[in-house]
Amino acid sequence: MKCLSSLLLATACVSAAQAGEVQVAVAANFTAPMQKIAAEFEKDTGHKARLAYGSTGKFYAQVRNGAPFGVLLAADDDTPARLEKEGRAVRGTRFTYAIGRLVLWSARAGYVDAGGEVLKAGGFRHLAIANPKTAPYGAAAVEVLMKFGLSDALGPKLVQGENIAQAHQFVSTGNAQLGFVALSQVARDGRIASGSGWIVPAHLHAPIRQDALVLAQGKGNPAAAALVDYLKTDKARGIIRSYGYAL
Repeated sequence: MKCLSSLLLATACVSAAQAGEVQVAVAANFTAPMQKIAAEFEKDTGHKARLAYGSTGKFYAQVRNGAPFGVLLAADDDTPARLEKEGRAVRGTRFTYAIGRLVLWSARAGYVDAGGEVLKAGGFRHLAIANPKTAPYGAAAVEVLMKFGLSDALGPKLVQGENIAQAHQFVSTGNAQLGFVALSQVARDGRIASGSGWIVPAHLHAPIRQDALVLAQGKGNPAAAALVDYLKTDKARGIIRSYGYAL
């Protein structure tokens, strides 16, 4: 028994020594699922993912300025491709981990109809969106308004969040009566969990393909490689799907 205890302790020490950590830049829309994935990742591999959340555009600027991120989970596919082309990422590690869904949402039950007609009615003071210059979900929202021919009419009512998390905050606190947010922020098991919302049909905006990759700072870091691989597992994909993303 004593020998067995010693063996188990030695094994634990080796595992602890091999475990590492990685700094991860996570698109704001992916906050909730990534928190769950990171917890499971540490439990299953021993590696720790240190998470930072924000807009993809700002992360791009930070990476170019030497931020110590080892992995990027972007809200688009253009930014990771650009970083790869610039030599700021490890080639061959880029892949699409999720396809985002946009939703017009209000914290008030029954306020948003099933077809988004509330936009045309215009009986609201503020419509929240993420900054379209730095946040892909904001760019998708602008595209929807253009397709509806409402850009000019609703322009004065727009309030911009720095990222999709701030846009959601504007709506959830009532500072904006409704807004375009990520389905993952308001859904569980693919359904809107509170308030009311209209899941925007995919044909009304360009696909929100969200790519991940290992950044140059993460090259040679076993935790970075392990995290990218873990995102492709059935367990991680199940979590991603439960928040309304397509795969």
